[in-house]
Amino acid sequence: MEHIGVRETVQFMGLTFNIETLEMTWLAMAVTIVISCLAVRSLKVIPSGWQNFIEIIVVWLHGQIEGMMGKRGMFLAPFIVSLFLFLLTSNLLGLIPFLESPTNDLNTTLGLALLVVCMVHFFGLYFKGGHYIAHFFQPIAPFVVINAIEEIAKPITLAFRLFGNILAGEILIIVLLHLTENPFWLSLPSVAWLGFSIFISCVHAVIFTMLSMAYLGNAVKESH
Repeated sequence: MEHIGVRETVQFMGLTFNIETLEMTWLAMAVTIVISCLAVRSLKVIPSGWQNFIEIIVVWLHGQIEGMMGKRGMFLAPFIVSLFLFLLTSNLLGLIPFLESPTNDLNTTLGLALLVVCMVHFFGLYFKGGHYIAHFFQPIAPFVVINAIEEIAKPITLAFRLFGNILAGEILIIVLLHLTENPFWLSLPSVAWLGFSIFISCVHAVIFTMLSMAYLGNAVKESH
């Protein structure tokens, strides 16, 4: 129990790296790539197996992208789909014995959140130019302070929401599993919580992805 949240670190060129987080991140990327390759290896008109699973996700996300970001935002579909699959895989990794979710490390979630926010500002300037900067001063100039605070809060809330829920879920699973040393019926709560954690992992992958789409939509969607 004393090792919960403690990461093995290595020093390189004066920088500290959480090696376990990196390993779990690479594993999540590898699993995502393998599943995607299996899904497109032999495409069929009537999908089945992995193709059916991935196709459901892609079709659903494409519908969300078009609704939240407009047709102009469809070029970001590969990024959005990849982000969701990576988050889903990462969140579920921690439910496998001896593995941990890379998303239970704030470094991972904050890195993803900063990536999304940087993309928001880049595409906002690219598509809207001076109008994008001007919207920070609306409805009146002093509101630039409030709008600036809101922009700073975006990556913080994105990162901490995902990090906190995934870490808390894994801690509770470990705590409940210690009940298995007692009579069998006491282990039932851990099984129930494991099922609930799967649901939570999926929900927070959706939440992070949907909020990312909402932020990017403000930057790329055509104004009327």
